[in-house]
Order: sequence, then C-alpha cells, then structure tokens
Amino acid sequence: MQSKLIKVAQDARRKAYAPYSKFYVGAALETSNGKIYPGCNVENASYSLTICAERTALFSAFAAGEKDFTHLVVATENGVSPCGACRQVIWELCGEIPITLVNETGVCTETSSSELLPQAFGQQDLGS
Repeated sequence: MQSKLIKVAQDARRKAYAPYSKFYVGAALETSNGKIYPGCNVENASYSLTICAERTALFSAFAAGEKDFTHLVVATENGVSPCGACRQVIWELCGEIPITLVNETGVCTETSSSELLPQAFGQQDLGS
C-alpha cells in the first residue's frame, strides 16, 4: 500500500500552486479504513494565507469525517520533512503515526510524528 500512497503524494505534488517559492509539495494521508486523502501546497501573495500539503490532506480528511489515520507520505523535490506548523498539526490530529518522506524518485526517509516533534504537546496535555 505504501507504493500507492507514494504515487498519490507525488501526483498531488504536481497539482501544487507555488508561484512564489517554486517549492511544490504533495501529501497522501491514509485512514484506518484504507481511504487516501491527497493534499498539495497552495500559496498566496499574502504569505500567511498559504497552506501546506500536509495540512490540506489532514483538513480534507477531517472535513470528510475521518479521525483515524495510519500513514502519511510527503513528497517534495528533495525529500525534506514537514515544517514546524505541520508537525504540530500532524501530532494534534494523528498522534503517533508513521511518516514517509519521498523525493521525485522514491523513499528518502521513514520517520514518525514523535520523531519529527519530540516532546510534543496537544489537547491531552491541556486537560481537555
């Protein structure tokens, strides 16, 4: 199944809108029932309105009623990891989840949300 997630993330990357940074990112989020939600980054001239691929996939899944995730793949030109904001959102919405980082040719790194955001905090730490 991971090869399908990689393909979905790489395909989503080609749909990204990044006229300012030229940094195209795609993501694929798998749910516990096997559904896959793609995401791509969408930039805006007002930079703070930009949304990353990882958050696009997560928010789309949540909007569809999904809440149980099993794997996230992030595709970039060179296999870099998610930004800090995405790391926090991934932790908040997914908890511990495997994350695969890929470049244009395939897998670069296998990691997890807790490795990307050590000593993370979330709603469980706020007494919610």
